[in-house]
Amino acid sequence: MMKYFRKKQAYWFTGIIAVFLLLAFTVIYASDTSETLPVGEYYGYDKAIPLRDSINLLKDTTDFTLYHITYNSVHDKKVTGLLSLPKNISTPIPVVILMHGLGDNKNVDYLSYGNDLFLKNGYAVLRIDFSGHGERKGEVYDFSLTGKYKYWSRNIISQTVFDLRRAVDFIETRNELDASRIGYYGISLGGITGTVFCGVEDRIKVPIVALAGGQMNLLYEKDALTEEAKNFVSFIEPLNFVKQIAPRPFLMLNAKNDEIVPPIMSTLLFKAAQEPKEIIWYDAKHRDAPLDIIYGDGLNWFKKYL
Repeated sequence: MMKYFRKKQAYWFTGIIAVFLLLAFTVIYASDTSETLPVGEYYGYDKAIPLRDSINLLKDTTDFTLYHITYNSVHDKKVTGLLSLPKNISTPIPVVILMHGLGDNKNVDYLSYGNDLFLKNGYAVLRIDFSGHGERKGEVYDFSLTGKYKYWSRNIISQTVFDLRRAVDFIETRNELDASRIGYYGISLGGITGTVFCGVEDRIKVPIVALAGGQMNLLYEKDALTEEAKNFVSFIEPLNFVKQIAPRPFLMLNAKNDEIVPPIMSTLLFKAAQEPKEIIWYDAKHRDAPLDIIYGDGLNWFKKYL
């Protein structure tokens, strides 16, 4: 009887130990998991997914050729763009990715101005449509990170970051383009999105953002400091990515009287950036910034570093 009791007691103690071990492992593994994904990891993707790109000639002149391009991006999205190649220049050619702002497209006049300037100075230029813009336009809602379409609006930005990363993949497939010399020039929302993009994409050698800023939660005004506001914008917040641009040379071009992107947001972004960096202020508003000057300053930056 005693022998049976001891055997039963041993089983009981073994069971207790097993339970404690299970609880211990549960605690260890539970403490080793993160509830939130690091913002920098959000934009990881499978580069091996086929681009299924197409390129069709639109114009052939004595000075340049213009192509319409398409390629597949993350989330089964089709990206549309324009590729301009200068003639009478040795290959491979350095490339500038040129991005428009909210509500516009790759053909908008202020982008065409920059395209022509960079072409004349020996750069290939790639312009793509933002997600939900241009040829990619579908159902259009009111873009607002605080309104009733805030998730749709946020996805416009995050999807375009993926699309830009795939644009670099596309550039790498083209023998005439120098994938080791890629510059970025983004204007307004193209600059805000471009800061995130250049932070996660180290294949961009020289980033330039114009009329852009950071601290997106300020858009929430009285609710700006709430965790909800900061969490919602976390993976489209330029301040969370701008430090990763260093040691690449970062240029910001901003308007002192900007009524769309408040100068304080531009100042905060510049302060968060690491050296080497430079900011140039223009005595202008958002929509009347002098194109010849802001593109000229950008061109000088590319000539120096790209």
